[in-house]
Amino acid sequence: MTLETAGFRTGADIFQQETLEMYGMVNKALKDMITIRFGEDVWEEVKQAAGVDIDMFLSNESYPDDVTYQLVGAASAALGKPAPELLEAFGVHWVLNTAREGYGDLMDAGGKTLDEFLINLPNFHTRVTLIFPYLQPPRFTCTDITKDQLRLHYYSSRAGLAPFVVGLLKGLGEMFATPVQIRHVAAKGDGADHDEFLVAWNQRPPA
Repeated sequence: MTLETAGFRTGADIFQQETLEMYGMVNKALKDMITIRFGEDVWEEVKQAAGVDIDMFLSNESYPDDVTYQLVGAASAALGKPAPELLEAFGVHWVLNTAREGYGDLMDAGGKTLDEFLINLPNFHTRVTLIFPYLQPPRFTCTDITKDQLRLHYYSSRAGLAPFVVGLLKGLGEMFATPVQIRHVAAKGDGADHDEFLVAWNQRPPA
């Protein structure tokens, strides 16, 4: 998958119908992950290649989505890692580091088990938007729920972020000390209405 097909195009044409913005905590978290894993020099290289001249991202300030996409695309090129692989790692980092530090109480209130947390995701995002009123979060719903498996539906206006969701799910599995298996069964990038994942825990990979 190329950066373009994953949604990582540079410039203002990333979104044709609307301009979206992300809070600075997203870009700050990306910086933290890259600097922790690869060093400050690599981050500076990524920032320069992305054409981003912001020295410090403010967590509660909003920035155009294309800043984040450009940073991910530049990091992919600099590190020699496919963008989906980088996004998946970022999803794990987000759960285990950014979310725990930024709104740990909300994470704790989301549920005591992996499946409980996933089922409560709509309520979780409602609470988060009370803290970040201009947040434009994705929408999650769960169907086909059993004792050890469910189908997670992911709706978003943003392109190419399904690997990030896989990383989030893996991070949640680690957070709850629950072995988790994820299968991406429907992709918006392939023409589906939205992305769907089969998520199983404490069992063989979902069929």
